[in-house]
Amino acid sequence: MTQGAGQGPEVVRTATLRDFRVPAYVHETGPYVPETGPYAQSTPPGEGARPAEESDEYAAAAHSSADYPPAEYPSAEYSAEYTPTRRDLPVINRGDTLQVAVDPDAVAAPAPGDGPGPLYVVGDVHGYLDQLVAALQEQGLIDAAGNWSAGTARLWFLGDFTDRGPDGIGVIDLVMRLSAEAAAAGGYCKALMGNHELLLLGAKRFGDTPVNSGAGTATFQAAWLLNGGQKTDMDRLQDHHLQWMARLDAMEQVDGHLLVHSDTTAYLDYGDSIEAVNDTVRETLTRNDADECWDLFRKFTKRFAFRDDGGAEAVRELLGAYGGTRIVHGHSPIPYLLGEVGSEEGEDGAGPVVEGPHLYADGLAIAMDGGVTMAGKLLVRQLPLDS
Repeated sequence: MTQGAGQGPEVVRTATLRDFRVPAYVHETGPYVPETGPYAQSTPPGEGARPAEESDEYAAAAHSSADYPPAEYPSAEYSAEYTPTRRDLPVINRGDTLQVAVDPDAVAAPAPGDGPGPLYVVGDVHGYLDQLVAALQEQGLIDAAGNWSAGTARLWFLGDFTDRGPDGIGVIDLVMRLSAEAAAAGGYCKALMGNHELLLLGAKRFGDTPVNSGAGTATFQAAWLLNGGQKTDMDRLQDHHLQWMARLDAMEQVDGHLLVHSDTTAYLDYGDSIEAVNDTVRETLTRNDADECWDLFRKFTKRFAFRDDGGAEAVRELLGAYGGTRIVHGHSPIPYLLGEVGSEEGEDGAGPVVEGPHLYADGLAIAMDGGVTMAGKLLVRQLPLDS
C-alpha cells in the first residue's frame, strides 16, 4: 500500500520563514496585524466560520431543505439525510491566546535506537501554525528553527489542516517539508485525510456546482465558507498541495492503534480492510464526480459514534473490521465530547480547559482534537497513553 503522505513534496525547495508565518493580509473579518518574534502572529478577530448573515455567498448556497442538525449543540444521532451545509459545530470565539516560548535547550529530542522510534499523533490543526510549531517543539520533534530533530520518531497527523485558522496552507507546507526531513533521518511524518481536506478539494474542484446533498441542493463552495474556509488559503493553494491532499490515506494501524480522522463508523461503507478503504477513497477522488465526492465528505463529517450508549460497541466494530486494540481520532473537539462547550459569544472570556487527550468508550477510544479553534489546545502526544 502506498502512503501518499509519507512522500516528500512535489517540489524540493529550501525552507524559509514563510513556511511558518502568514504573510500580511487583510483578513475577511478584520485587519491582520503581525506580532513580533519568531513564528508569532496574532489571531485575526472573528476568525473561524462566519455567521451566515455576514455574506450573501452564504445565503446563495442555502439548502433547499430545513433538515439540519441543531446549531446549538451537535446531536450524536445523524439521519441518513444529514448533510453538512451549515456550520457543523457552533463557533466559540477563540479570542487572544498567550503563546509561551519553548526553550529548545530544555527539550530533549527522542533518542535514536534500534527499531522504530517513538510514535506521536497530532490532533486537528485548522490553520493554527504558531500553535503547531510550539507543540512540536515542546515534544522535541522540531528544533528552534522548525527543522525535524526527532531522528527515527514516527509522527502522524490526524487530518484537518485548514479552515477556521489563519494559515492552513502554511500548515500543509510545514507537514510536507517535515515528511521529507523525517524520512531522511530514518523516521517519518505522515498524515491522514480529514473532512476539511475533502471540503477544500471539493471547493477548489467543483466551486458552485450543485450537488445532490441528500436533502436538497448544496455546493462545496458554500459548505467550505460556512465551515471556516479562508480566502487566503484558497488564494495560496497550488497544484502540489491538491495532489498531496488527494493522496492521503483515510486510516492506518500503527502499534495496535487504529488511526482515523473522524469518530464515525462510516469507514465501514468503503471497505472491509484498511487497504480497501484507502483505495476506495482515492479512487473516488480520482473519478472527480461532484456527487460522489460530496457523499464522501458528508460521511467523513459525521461524528460522536463512540460517545454515549453504544459507543464502545461502535469502536469494537471498527477494531474488529480493521484491527488494533484502540482507536485514535480527531474531528470532534474534546469539549464537545465532554459537553463543555462554553458560550458561542465568548462572553465569559473563559474557554474550555483541555489538558490532554480524552480516553473514553471503555478505554477503547482516544480523542485528540483539543479544540484549538475554540480556545482549547492543539494536542501532540506520544502513544501509547496510560489507561
